[in-house]
Amino acid sequence: MKSILALIATCATGFTIAFAQAPTLPKLKDGDPLPANLFVNLAKAVNPAVVNIYTTYLPKSRRIAPDPYRDPFFDLFEQFMGPGQFGQSVPQQSLGTGFIIREDGLIVTNNHVVDRADVIKVQIEEGGKKGQGFDAKVIGKDAKSDIALIKIEAKRKLPYLKMGSSADVQVGEWVAAFGNPYGYGHTMTKGIISAIGREIDELNLFPFMQTDASINPGNSGGPLVNTQGLVIGVNAAIDQRAQGIGFVIPIDNVKSILPQLEKEGTIKRGMIGVLLTDIDEEGADALDMKESDGAMITQVVPGSPADKAGLQPYDLVTEFDGKKVTSTRDLMKQVAGTPVGNKANLKVIRNGKSRTVAVTIGATESVNAALQKGAPLKKGVGLPAPYNLGFVVGDYSPAVAREFQLPALRQPRPVILQVQPDTEAGRSGLAPGDIILDVNRAEVSKAKDVTTKLKRGTINIMRVLKQDRVVLVSLRAK
Repeated sequence: MKSILALIATCATGFTIAFAQAPTLPKLKDGDPLPANLFVNLAKAVNPAVVNIYTTYLPKSRRIAPDPYRDPFFDLFEQFMGPGQFGQSVPQQSLGTGFIIREDGLIVTNNHVVDRADVIKVQIEEGGKKGQGFDAKVIGKDAKSDIALIKIEAKRKLPYLKMGSSADVQVGEWVAAFGNPYGYGHTMTKGIISAIGREIDELNLFPFMQTDASINPGNSGGPLVNTQGLVIGVNAAIDQRAQGIGFVIPIDNVKSILPQLEKEGTIKRGMIGVLLTDIDEEGADALDMKESDGAMITQVVPGSPADKAGLQPYDLVTEFDGKKVTSTRDLMKQVAGTPVGNKANLKVIRNGKSRTVAVTIGATESVNAALQKGAPLKKGVGLPAPYNLGFVVGDYSPAVAREFQLPALRQPRPVILQVQPDTEAGRSGLAPGDIILDVNRAEVSKAKDVTTKLKRGTINIMRVLKQDRVVLVSLRAK
């Protein structure tokens, strides 16, 4: 690298949490001086309900090299978890933090803290050895929000924290972060809220809050509290390039998923079965479109709700159930927040004309599997792209698939074999192994199709499959 106010609180969804009493400090009013012992009292109130988490992952097989299809954002999470030990078959250990939210031992932490763990140990009191303590089991986890619930059986009532609200958090508020940085358990740091609404690509479904309270590897899953000791966020990530830039998941977003997470063990979110991209004004001009605001569909998954509704690649979605869509993130959040089974009307622009398409929201599933199905094809010959664009394209073949670790395809598609740096292709982000789906909206199946459909003196638009996502690439041919 981007308050539960009473003893018993009930979320809008009906999920009830009975909280064991933890001290709540007096609320400060604007202009009030900070008490000299404020952070001393915060430490006394919060630390008893903060837990240190130690996990062990037992590799199932020897890995020689990093998985090329691994989620790229996992690298940021590894700043907390410790780097993956590729090529080793020894158990891998990592650490994190959590906080108790119910006296029976229910604990909130980050999904990336426990996601791959085979053994989870939780320490409550200080002084024990690392890796010893209570055995914990995973109750539920959700990668999109990076939140997990785990539980321990302590056979006694445990102290827990009260959750506040992140809705009214303001930049400049004093906060304190608690965690297990580098194994130094029950560590507290203080700072302020530096910014709110930080959207860091697709690292998290919810926009982050940013704080300068010191957060380090091992703080993942720990609470960020306000001056009353109410949890307003969950520590999630850091920007490794700088000091004092930490990212926190707002607690209101966490509370919204806890009911389903505890009941179902996972979060079922809406999906319609499309891959999306944003386009700029230059791209819109190349596609003869009058506007660029919206989410452009680059691929429709066969058999998905979008496919059944008749949505097509190059459809520009501008509204979702009457709400304006200005970007892919807008559409993804609106779809994900719609209950499965509900119908939604999408306003799309297709070939310059606006139309409304009704789609039934489906449950989240893997898009990749539907795009990667079929049998290997015959070997082709590489052809240089015309107009000095700077790439060589070839037909899909078993040899090409092995060289670039490509999946089997549903139908023949040309593959980029070489890309020259400092050329139009190189500057556009094209890379060897990219699979070309169409050129200037014309479907292609062979290398020759690509070379014949590229045009001189204009911007050429190609729809390209890069590993597990479809993107639009523009190439200016002089």
